[in-house]
Amino acid sequence: MKGGPIVNDLVIAGSVSSPAVRLDAKRGSMELSGESYPQNAFDFFAPIMDWAHQFLRERPDPLLLELRLSYLNTSSTKCVIDLLDLLENAYRIGRSVRVTWYCDKENDRAREAAEEFREDVTFPFEIRLTGHVS
Repeated sequence: MKGGPIVNDLVIAGSVSSPAVRLDAKRGSMELSGESYPQNAFDFFAPIMDWAHQFLRERPDPLLLELRLSYLNTSSTKCVIDLLDLLENAYRIGRSVRVTWYCDKENDRAREAAEEFREDVTFPFEIRLTGHVS
């Protein structure tokens, strides 16, 4: 293992307009849940993207992204696409990555969005229909 900083966990409390975030380096997991329409999605997602870049650079472990997002505005959608692109690039060079997207079975719009995201990647991407997703 090369020297330098070790990936730290990152936790961001959710709010009315931004998802709760839990990035766990030891487990190799990223969890985002709630609604995502922050004032500036790019600022909100910047530390998440930085963490994912650092994890993929410094850790050989598999990385799991779990999403429980019931609503995304346009700029949040772009940020999620950027995150999926990062995972896709890692997958293409042999990294183990996967996504599980939990969708409320009553929320057709969220399910359809998840299906569209899944069409754009080649890594394992599972959509799980559940009861209410917060």
